[in-house]
Amino acid sequence: MNELLLRPAVAADLVVINDIYNHYVQTSTCTYQEDLESYDDRLAWFASHAPGHAVIVAEADGRVVGWGSISPFRERSGYRFTVEDSVYVHHHHHGRGIGSHLLARLIELARQGGYRSIMAGIDAEQQPSIALHRKFGFTVCADLKQVGFKFGRWLDVVYMQLMLDGAITSAQTCTMPQSS
Repeated sequence: MNELLLRPAVAADLVVINDIYNHYVQTSTCTYQEDLESYDDRLAWFASHAPGHAVIVAEADGRVVGWGSISPFRERSGYRFTVEDSVYVHHHHHGRGIGSHLLARLIELARQGGYRSIMAGIDAEQQPSIALHRKFGFTVCADLKQVGFKFGRWLDVVYMQLMLDGAITSAQTCTMPQSS
C-alpha cells in the first residue's frame, strides 16, 4: 500500500462503503446488525449525515480501503454536542494503521464541529477496536452486559468516551434563568 488519502465520502463511494460494512454484518460482532444493509438504506444513511456529521473514506492506490463517520449520539436535542464514531476497515487491509488515520481525522472533525464528546459503542470481544480507541484517549464509561444478541449468543457492549476540551463555545452554552 502506498500513500493513504483521507477525504470526504461522496455518493460514488457508497457501494464500497456498503460492501465493507456488509462483510462485518455477515462475519463479525463489530456490528449487531444481522441483515445486510441495502444500497437504498445506505443512501438514506449518507443523506442523513448533515454538515457536522462527517463521512470520510481512506483511499489507497485509488481504492477505498476503509471509512469512518461521526453521527448523532442520540436524537434528542440535549445530546447535540455528543457524537458517536464508526470506523470500518476492509478486512484485507487490517494492521496497516488505516483505522488510526480514520479515527484521528474523525476526532479532528468533531473538534472543528464544536462537539463536547465522542462516544464509541464497541462489542466487548472486539479488542482491536477497544485498543484503537484507547490509543486516542477514549476511556471506558460503561460496560453493558448481554444487551446484544447475534450468532446465537448474548453480547456485551463497552461504551468508550473521549472528551473534547473547549468544544462548546460561549454562543452555544445554555443560560439558566435567575431565581428571584
